[in-house]
Order: sequence, then C-alpha cells, then structure tokens
Amino acid sequence: MEYLIGLVLALVVCIVALLSGFDRDRVFYPTVVIVVAHYYILFATMGASKSVLLAESAGAAAFIILAIVGFKTSQWITAAALAGHGIYDYFHHLIIQDPGVPVWWPGFCMSFDVLAGIFFATLLMRRRRITS
Repeated sequence: MEYLIGLVLALVVCIVALLSGFDRDRVFYPTVVIVVAHYYILFATMGASKSVLLAESAGAAAFIILAIVGFKTSQWITAAALAGHGIYDYFHHLIIQDPGVPVWWPGFCMSFDVLAGIFFATLLMRRRRITS
C-alpha cells in the first residue's frame, strides 16, 4: 500500500505543480530534493544515536549538494538526484541502520521519488523539444 500511496502522491504533487505553474521556477524540483533528503535526519533524531544522525546527515548532504548543483547548472542533475534518492531509499537499510525509520517509509519514499524524478525528466524532454 505504501508504494501505491507514494505513486499517487507523487502524481498529485507533480500535476499540481505543473498546473499551478510552480514548476516553471527552476527552484521547485531542487527544493523537493532538499525536502526529501531531510526525512532520514528527522527519523534519526527521533529514534537513533548520534552516529546514525551523522550518517543520515552525510547522506542528506550528498543529495542537497546535487540539488544545488542541479539548480545552478543542469536541471537534469536535479531529476537524476530525485530519482536517485528513490534508489537510495531501496538500499538505505543496507547502508544505515536507523531504528527511527518507519517500516513503510522506504517503499513510500522510493515510489514517490522515482516517479517524481521520471515526471520531471519527462517535462525536461518535452520542454527541450518545444524550444528546439
């Protein structure tokens, strides 16, 4: 069920952003990446040790840097970072043992992130064809 909810929520967020014009601003999708990158820090704060918090902060920092670089240079980096965070969700439990992460979170976040990344990449391809 968490996968379905993640997919539906990603579609709703991306479609609302598209219809409202929020996504026309270059900062929208990098901000989404920054927000999703922070959740594991929240979970570590709620249920883990300082060492887990530091590990989660390092993981989040990598995606935050990618969001900033994508904002400054190529939106393709942002799309890849968003989808890449979904892949990170899938493997997270193998990298960091964080007892604060709800069991349903990785599936939810993975489906949200991957679909949102694909949606954004599709928008980038469509926009590129329109301007060409």
